[in-house]
Amino acid sequence: MNKGVVYLVGAGPGDPKLITVRGLEAIQRADVVVYDRLASPRLLKHMKPGAEKIFVGKLPDKHMLKQEEINQLLVDLALQGKIVTRLKGGDPSVFGRVGEEAELLADNDIRFEIVPGITSAIAVPAYAGIPVTHRDFTSSFSIVTGHEYQNKTYSSVNWENLSQASGTLIFLMGVANLEFISNKLIEGGKALTTPVALIRWGTWMEQETLTGTLTDIVEKVRAANFQSPAVIIVGDVVKLRNKLAWFEKKPLFGRRILVTRARSQASELVSQIEELGGEAVEFPVIRTQAPTKSDAIVALTEALQRLYEFDWIIFTSVNGVEQFFEQLRLNRIDVRTLGKARIAAVGPKTADALFNRGLLVEALPAKFQGDELLSSIEADLKSGQRVLLATADIAKEYLPAKLREKGLTVTEVDVYETVLETDGGTEVIELLQQKAIHIITFTSSSTVTNLIRALEELGTPNPLELLASCEIACIGPMTAQTVQEAGLSVDYMAEDATVESLVASLYKGK
Repeated sequence: MNKGVVYLVGAGPGDPKLITVRGLEAIQRADVVVYDRLASPRLLKHMKPGAEKIFVGKLPDKHMLKQEEINQLLVDLALQGKIVTRLKGGDPSVFGRVGEEAELLADNDIRFEIVPGITSAIAVPAYAGIPVTHRDFTSSFSIVTGHEYQNKTYSSVNWENLSQASGTLIFLMGVANLEFISNKLIEGGKALTTPVALIRWGTWMEQETLTGTLTDIVEKVRAANFQSPAVIIVGDVVKLRNKLAWFEKKPLFGRRILVTRARSQASELVSQIEELGGEAVEFPVIRTQAPTKSDAIVALTEALQRLYEFDWIIFTSVNGVEQFFEQLRLNRIDVRTLGKARIAAVGPKTADALFNRGLLVEALPAKFQGDELLSSIEADLKSGQRVLLATADIAKEYLPAKLREKGLTVTEVDVYETVLETDGGTEVIELLQQKAIHIITFTSSSTVTNLIRALEELGTPNPLELLASCEIACIGPMTAQTVQEAGLSVDYMAEDATVESLVASLYKGK
């Protein structure tokens, strides 16, 4: 068997968007990803289907595997002909022991590549509003390990020279040795009033910053029970934090938000949450697909064959538009058969999807609900007109019932159906049990019912109890009603039934 290849990749400081393009490519190519706790697990969603992931730990008080065992693991996997990505927090060459891993690979004649990453020594201070250099304070910086081999701690550090240096001092993995570090710097001549900052879980949602001076920082850390992992910054640049702190000021900073929307539609919501400083956890509990039930397929096909008969075609979602046109394509039906029909839509996104296909809607309701849609086109509705309602298999009855009351002939067709999804649910349940999810977003009634069903199918005896500690955000009143009927309360309500309005509701007034 041919030998594989090993990519020794720096995953960056924690924020998954800070990984390099080359690092992301290595994750996507890998047959196996070997990772530790300082590499964001959110990067693993980029792995190809069927790829294996191996957690090798490295906690402050214990190692899942010793470094020598990790080295050998990489060799063994490569000798099996696999593409291996070793994912390491920060930059692998900055106290990441990449040299030891690469040496053993070289000794075994295994091809490898070192992919640099953004080191936490620079990125974490930046996220706390502390640039490591500034022309008014310093033009140099030093990076020092805060932890070395047993009985060898700081044996190679020239503390007197380090203390006299005018540049910024950055200590990695040094929280447990903070008192020793502070004393040595003071003994070496560093001013007692020298500013110090500790940044815990920098660039992550849990980022926490503590500032002080060399004389009081140890006591402050003890009082706050400030734990690792943290980066220690010593120097006058720490004074800039109050003015330059930006990450912790984002409106959704510190909020982990569950997105239950279908994966095909979730990207916009996820992007807006992350842009505002929140952490989006994707758990798409719903998937849309073409109809599979024979009666629904027959009804849809028959309706499409006589599109020329309809005076109105009404769409209630983007999914409905996309699946409708896909069915036209599959059935080889010319779009010009729509010529007679007037088009109506619920919501601007649905209208945009139609516009992108060359169709303009008659009117856009002020509120993106069925009753508002009827009000917006009521003057043009005539008794005896034929209406095609292109919806999902779980569509509400309000709209067709009201149209029939007005004397219109309504043909309802399921252009798509919804399917329960549970993939990724185990990790979400763990976060819920830890009360680590703060807000759950619902963009339709089906996402509410499907989340509860998914939790039940994954073995949760009482889903409502598990969700009780979370705040709930809804995109509209119908969704909110479903939430309340399920036994939960609504904390945030979008003013308009749009993703932008839903996200705005999460921090309005903050």
